Amino acid sequence: MLTVGTAAELRGALYALRGAGRPGGARRVAFVPTMGALHAGHLSLVAEARRRADAVVMSVFVNPLQFGPGEDFARYPRAAERDAAMARDADVDLLFMPSVDVLYPRQPRVRVVPGSMADRWEGAVRPGHFAGVLTVVAKLFHLVAPDVAVFGQKDAQQVALVRAMVADLDIPLDLVVAPTVREADGLALSSRNVYLSDAERARARHIPEALAAAERRFASGERSAAALQDAAHAVLARAPELTTDYLAVTDPESLEPAEVAGPGSLLMVAVRAGRTRLLDNVVLGDPTYGTGLA
Repeated sequence: MLTVGTAAELRGALYALRGAGRPGGARRVAFVPTMGALHAGHLSLVAEARRRADAVVMSVFVNPLQFGPGEDFARYPRAAERDAAMARDADVDLLFMPSVDVLYPRQPRVRVVPGSMADRWEGAVRPGHFAGVLTVVAKLFHLVAPDVAVFGQKDAQQVALVRAMVADLDIPLDLVVAPTVREADGLALSSRNVYLSDAERARARHIPEALAAAERRFASGERSAAALQDAAHAVLARAPELTTDYLAVTDPESLEPAEVAGPGSLLMVAVRAGRTRLLDNVVLGDPTYGTGLA
């Protein structure tokens, strides 16, 4: 694995990586963007990328543009040496680890501003968050120019907005969404899980259990979004220390609230356990993107 930190080094490494391909054509490159603090969920994205391309590029960059005032940018977990070792063990070919000054040599004068899809859910709780996300993702897509980009389903609103950006701005790549990787009790893997105390971690298991309760109701024939949400809320109520920012059945593409659920509808939730916000979701009727607990 080659590790680079500047745009010039990245361009040179990509040129060599593509040029060393199969006779008669350049190598197909897949890209996995991350904010580091790698875990098994990230490694599953690398495995998916490897299945779809000849070479895998990963980025590790904690993006300041997507953190608002009072959020956890300064304390967001960083482990550069560990991340590099995990990426190497996962058979990443090229690791891009830029500094903030490399990606933002000056305060950005132009940003990618999302439309109304970003106004609800995470966007309502974290104003400006998705403009920061889409700006850095667009920059990374431009720098890496991948054939395939792999994201995780856990951040469902982010995935929907990146998909919309790729379509609306005619970015020439295939976007692949890999299933959420979960711990044994169903909790979605997240770099922020390290913030949880033992007591908070014990309560957090109610999040996948709440989603699973809705999954079971859907499987039994319930199609009322309100009833599915009520089933999930009832489980979360067993842990009153948890604070729910939102829980909603939505259209998977527009993210508009749904009154009637159908196969493919998205059930999203954001919960605070102490100071830590945890996101999760399931695609109703699709066990690949479910909790595995239903």
